[in-house]
Order: sequence, then structure tokens, then C-alpha cells
Amino acid sequence: MRILIKNAEIITMNEGNEIIYGDLLIEDDKISKIAPNISELELDIDKIINGKGKTVIPGFVHTHIHLCQTVFRGQADDLELMDWLAKKIWPLEASHDEESIYYSAMLGIGELIQSGTTSIIDMETVHHTDSAFKAIAETGIRALSGKVMMDVGDSVPKKLMETTTSSIEESVRLLEKWNNYDNGRIKYAFSPRFVVSCSEDLLVQVRDLSYQYDVKVHTHASENLGEIEIVERERGMRNIVYLDHIGLANPRLILAHCVWLDEEEKQILKNKGVKVSHCPGSNLKLASGIAEIPDLLNREIELSIGADGAPCNNNLDMFHEMRLAAVIQKPLHGPTVMNARQVLRMATIGGAKAMGLESEIGSLEVGKKADIAILNLNDFHVYPNVDVDPISRVVYSATRADVETTIINGKIVMENRIMKTIQKEFILNESNKSIKRLLKRASSLIHS
Repeated sequence: MRILIKNAEIITMNEGNEIIYGDLLIEDDKISKIAPNISELELDIDKIINGKGKTVIPGFVHTHIHLCQTVFRGQADDLELMDWLAKKIWPLEASHDEESIYYSAMLGIGELIQSGTTSIIDMETVHHTDSAFKAIAETGIRALSGKVMMDVGDSVPKKLMETTTSSIEESVRLLEKWNNYDNGRIKYAFSPRFVVSCSEDLLVQVRDLSYQYDVKVHTHASENLGEIEIVERERGMRNIVYLDHIGLANPRLILAHCVWLDEEEKQILKNKGVKVSHCPGSNLKLASGIAEIPDLLNREIELSIGADGAPCNNNLDMFHEMRLAAVIQKPLHGPTVMNARQVLRMATIGGAKAMGLESEIGSLEVGKKADIAILNLNDFHVYPNVDVDPISRVVYSATRADVETTIINGKIVMENRIMKTIQKEFILNESNKSIKRLLKRASSLIHS
């Protein structure tokens, strides 16, 4: 299959942040050529996309998502983290069934694809994770995902509490079934929820299994002051120090949030090559705080961006997250921090590095996977376009409604805003049915 995008503005996000005006050729699942003019007459082209007046960017890489929570959107507003979990999210997760997980994942993936996201790092709930992987497989999105692991904790519904052995066994079963599915489009990550929910025995086994299978570990850390107090009380040290103490701090570790870090923890992140997913929308809505991202960037800690879950954001829109990531730091550190290029790199190649796929995705370069978003920036809110930095237009002015076409692994999954792998109206209806069923089931567990 050959797809040729003609006459476009191509924001490559390569090492030199080059912007090329011309054509991009996709052959099968890869980018095979980028040039000012590629003659369609000399090639057997299956499809030509007219890119005139369009902006082509690498597909976004969201590095912290909870697809299982998408149907909870609007059900847990105006709470801080620990109350949000105990009073709303855990009871709803405990009420999930195979169908509701599937439709929640489909709903989330539809939103992500519509807003130009082509890759995600996802954390599911304790049960029915096969259903989420089924949705990921069917929709064509690229994903690193895993079941959440929880074997200790207070205020946790019985249906979410596992034994250490059952948590490990189910995680390994899922890994052996789904890791490297579809030639590596889907990969598995061990996903302990956070230190508060995991015994040391479980975390040490995750460390060893991560090394044995050479897979990532995706967890939350230092999101909230209350969470940190619990960890210090129960483990005798701060979050990142503890993870390092048990040997989990290494380049395979992906930490969501990292809002509250001390000097020692920042040094650990840098020295051990730990990846950090910045979730500004979630951190603001849950009143968790503002992560010290400019400082982490100055230390050359690997950073990317994630939306977190729909009930703490309440959307999965990378344009929203990029703008927040940029502007929330400026009152604190001055207008020059978090410029558009830095932020777009975090949302693309930074996410690719978190996934360990920087040689395959995250920038538009010959030989890389064809994970691409095509934007139509011909509208009131992005004009005039004379002598304006194209990257600035994407980060500060564009919206998810500007994404016209999304391509993943060389396959068109949305074209002219029409979804190709998801039945939109059917999924919207089924998501409503699912949340009605879950709210009824969780009514005895949910606290107002």
C-alpha cells in the first residue's frame, strides 16, 4: 500500500526540528520518502492525499492514559486525589464487566484518534483487561498497556483487591498473550497502581519480571502530598527514593505525575534514566499541584505528556495538555520557559522515548513508522498565518477539531473526520448503557 501526501507543510520534529514544504510517501507501515516533490507518475500510488494548505505532524504520544476510566467522565469532579480514588473511581472500577471495559476503551480511543493521537501508554483496572486489549487491537492505535496491580491498601473494594500471586500470574498471562501483538504495535507494561496499593513483595517481583521479559513498568508517583505522606509513613522514605531502594528506578520505569520531588529524587530520576509523564490537566483539576517541569528539563530528565483519565481531566486532548504545559509555568518562571518547540517535542518524540520506540515513532523521518496527523489550519482561530512559526500555531492556536486525518502504522484510521475503525454512534450509545449499569452496581460502594 502506497499513500502519497502532496504539497503539505511537514513539521518533522527530527533532531533539527526541520519544517519541509512538499510531499511525504508512505509505503506499507513506514515513511519511505520526504521531498519537495515526489512524482506520482513514477510510482504505483494507491492513494493521494491533497496536503495543500495542510500541516502534517507526527502523531501525538500520550504517555499516561486510563482507557478503563473513560466512561466515568463527569462522575468524579471536584475532589482531591485520595478522595477521588476511594469515593468514586475504585468503586466504579470494581463494578466494571467485560463489556463496559471494552466500550470504555473504544470511547477513549475514538477521542484520542480524533485529536491526532497515534500512540498511548495505558493503565487498565484489575479485571477484564483482555477486553481493553481487544479494543486496542481492533482500532489500530499503538499502545503500551497493562492491567493495574493492587494487593494492599485501605478503602479498596474487595473486587479490586488481589493477592500478590494472583496479580503477578494474571499480569504474566496477559503479557505472554498480548506483548508484541501485530508486529509490535501492542506491547505490555507491568502496571502497579502506586506504592500505596502495592506490597514490597509485589514490586520486587515486578522489578525482576520487567528485567526477565524486557518490558516497561508504568506506575504513579509523587502526584499528591497525601499520597507521599502515606508512603513515608509505611515505607520509611519518599516515593522515588523507595522505588530506587528496591531497584525499580531504571530506564524501563515510566512514572506518571512526579509533582512533588525533592533534590534527591530529581537526582535519582536523572541518574537512573527514569521516564516522567507530565499530566498538567489532571494535576490542576485534582489540585495536586504544578510539577517543576522547567527544572526537570534543565536536568535533561526524559519528559513526555499524558492526559491521565477522563474523570480527572475531563478530556484526552493533547492540544489541551500542550497549551496547559506551556502556559502554567510562565507566571512562575517567566514567558520564555516551555516554548512551543519544547512542548511539541514532549508530545511527540518525548513520548516515543518513554515507550522505548524513538527509533520507530515520534518524528517524521524516512524509515520510521507512518504514525501521522494531518491538520487543516485554515480557519479563523489560526489566522493570519503570515510570518508565524508553524510550531507555535500547532501548540498555541490549533485545537483537536483541526485534525482532519489520522494515520497509524501506515493505515488511515480517520479521514476527513470520519472514523474508519470505530462505529461512532454505536460506541456512544453503548458507553451510556455501560455507565448506567456501573452506577447502579456501584451505588452501595460510592460515597458522596
